[in-house]
Amino acid sequence: MLFLSCVLSLGSICLYSEFQREGDYLIGGLFNIHQANSSFHHYRPEVIDCSSTPFILSSYRRFQLMRFSVEEISNSTKLLPNVSLGYEIFDHCTDTVSFPGPLNLISVNGLIRPLEEPHRNLSKVIAVVGTYTSPQAQAVAPLFMMDLIPMVSYGAASSIFSRKQNYPSFMRTVHPNKDVIEVIFSILTEFNWKWVAFLYVDDSYGIDGLQLFLKKIKDTDICLAYNKALDHYSDYKAIFKQINAQNVNVIIVFAPEWTVEELMNSVKQINVTNKVWIAGDAWSLSQKIKDQIQGIKNVGTVLGVAEPNMTIPGFSEFIYSFKAQTHCENAKQQKFCNQICNCGSLTAEEIIDADPSFSFPVYSAVYSIAHALHNILQCGADRCKDNITVYPYMVLTELRKSNFTLLNQTIQFDQNGDPMFGSYAIVFWDQDGSVHEVGFYNFHGSFDFSINRSKIRWQTGQVPTSVCSKECEVGYKKTQDGNYKCCFNCTICPSGTYINTTEDPYSCINCNNTQWSEEGSTSCSLRVVEYTPFTDIWAIGIMVGAFILVFISLALSVLFALNYNTPVVKSAGGPMCFLILVCLSLSSLSVFFYFGEPTVAFCILRYLPFLLFFTVCLACFVVRSFQIVCIFKIAAQIPKLHSWWMKYHGQWLFITVAFVTQAIFLLINYIYAPPSSKMDIYWNPKKIILGCDIDFKAALISLVLPLLFCFLCFVFSYMGKDLPKNYNEAKAITFCLLLLILTWIIFATGSILYQGKYIQPLQSLAVLSSLYSFLLWYFFPKCYIIIFQPQKNTHRYFQNLIQSYTKTISQ
Repeated sequence: MLFLSCVLSLGSICLYSEFQREGDYLIGGLFNIHQANSSFHHYRPEVIDCSSTPFILSSYRRFQLMRFSVEEISNSTKLLPNVSLGYEIFDHCTDTVSFPGPLNLISVNGLIRPLEEPHRNLSKVIAVVGTYTSPQAQAVAPLFMMDLIPMVSYGAASSIFSRKQNYPSFMRTVHPNKDVIEVIFSILTEFNWKWVAFLYVDDSYGIDGLQLFLKKIKDTDICLAYNKALDHYSDYKAIFKQINAQNVNVIIVFAPEWTVEELMNSVKQINVTNKVWIAGDAWSLSQKIKDQIQGIKNVGTVLGVAEPNMTIPGFSEFIYSFKAQTHCENAKQQKFCNQICNCGSLTAEEIIDADPSFSFPVYSAVYSIAHALHNILQCGADRCKDNITVYPYMVLTELRKSNFTLLNQTIQFDQNGDPMFGSYAIVFWDQDGSVHEVGFYNFHGSFDFSINRSKIRWQTGQVPTSVCSKECEVGYKKTQDGNYKCCFNCTICPSGTYINTTEDPYSCINCNNTQWSEEGSTSCSLRVVEYTPFTDIWAIGIMVGAFILVFISLALSVLFALNYNTPVVKSAGGPMCFLILVCLSLSSLSVFFYFGEPTVAFCILRYLPFLLFFTVCLACFVVRSFQIVCIFKIAAQIPKLHSWWMKYHGQWLFITVAFVTQAIFLLINYIYAPPSSKMDIYWNPKKIILGCDIDFKAALISLVLPLLFCFLCFVFSYMGKDLPKNYNEAKAITFCLLLLILTWIIFATGSILYQGKYIQPLQSLAVLSSLYSFLLWYFFPKCYIIIFQPQKNTHRYFQNLIQSYTKTISQ
């Protein structure tokens, strides 16, 4: 059994005290009418005398508001008819040694019996209004949680009280810190302030605010340049030196008014100027701090988050009536310690005009308890039932279900005991000391946030800036410089990339393969898709050239057929000439597939006819060169070889083998590495060149025979360089081969230097040139003799040449 004692006077008892009111049911109250310094120390266990500590006028106003609320309810017959509501209020000036008041509220006749059966011999206190600060609430809340006595706070905003497993009977009518931080964040966003400092009181309230702010700005473009906990020993000179060194122009101050008073005293001494101060709801309407700032030249602009200015009907009249009455002012006459104010010198006007912050939270807290009691007692229009025993847990249950209207506000609580009503005003402190509401923030119902910029008179004449680095120009990405994402260098995005600052201002995004962009772009443009259509002038010209080649081949075939038995035709190859002309015509088919949009079929047919039939042409020239050398040189030296060659038609066997072999090579090539269409995106960043993709390593197998036949042609042509003129094809074949090689060297050089859409016509022109080189320089000289020099196309003329060659050899 615990006996509560506090040095009491046994002298005369005052009949009227502003700290107590008798009633059928009592509401406890804890108000920090005085506030002990955080550095308070004592050398032996003792109760602090709150009246000896600094007086807080705004808290005294809230204290009077609770008294008014209780008396208004008791004097009304609407809410609790035939029931009187009383209060027992204590001056709770510290969170460390001011426990007699809370212990008194949970005691019965000055005793606490913690081992007794629950709900027996409970005090008449059914709920407690208070405390104001989070550290105070955190210290005394466990005392009330034991018996589930509702503790309805009007100012403790720390997030920890939303944890019902730790604070089951804690409720509050003030918005938690996360809501205040939400409003502060909206203000920063509205004015594009990204480089800020956060000063906070060094207790659970301030630390909670810092943690919530850091969580809120995470993954945003707002950076916390500096943060510092404030206490009685803070070195403000060093703090502001650091803030100025980092070029921070916006300072958020998350602390109670008495801490901010110390801060502003230091601001005045240090001469801090031209800053934007964002005030939390704990000091945004403090008259004392406003008076301080008025005496500081160029301190800057103050914006604050505050409870909307709401007039409590009848409160002013209550204060005037109260000040006209006589009440206890002598410390020796107090019934219990810390139930004296020593503030009798205050006028009614001073109390009414004091900081009105948290007025409605106090008012709504008392009315919430009264409505809960109304529901428990099943009150009707005239009376409440008097046979119901009211326990604190019953009040808690009804409090959680609160749903009533008070001054046009619907009073409700969520599952954490936090309010589901109210809003915040954004206030501006003018230089003349007046406070103006310049915006609002609604939490419930339809979300709304607005600031009227025209009502704010910036001390610098315009909206201040607070950034670590200036915003990058359009088309530039941010490259973080150091630990803060707000500090960055600007780098222009290269061509082929773009930047989307709304999604990621730190990265240049690559355009996809079908798009392009200039340096410093914010979007990509579609590339122009290019290929050579059949209607292109180059395509038409080359296709006409191919038709002419076929026509010439047909004309030569007719000419050779008409002169089939003449020596010139026989020396040119006889029936082999017709095969060469047919293969040249078939090879020209490849030309037509270099135009139009490339497909897999087109890519195959670009190369297949040319590589197959042109190889046959080369095989014919190899055979032709070999036959001439064989007749004039090898036949006499190796007669068996010549006999075998003639007996088995070696020329046709060779050509057939060459045809089949090349066909097999091409088949292998196209099975394992077939040509395919491709998009060339590298040659021109603004264009896509359509072409064919070839695996050159796999394609080498199909080039083996053409290269080998070219080499053999050179060898046999060299061996027959001294043969009779009309039988000597060495010069014609060599010249054709040189033209062939020159043509493809020119094409290879061009393809290295140029990769545009006309590379396809260039390649088709190389194919056509290869065909014309043999058609013109091998067959046209023979046509000339047949048509214009028929005297040289006789057997006698050829025999004379052979005889001359024989004489020359024999000599």
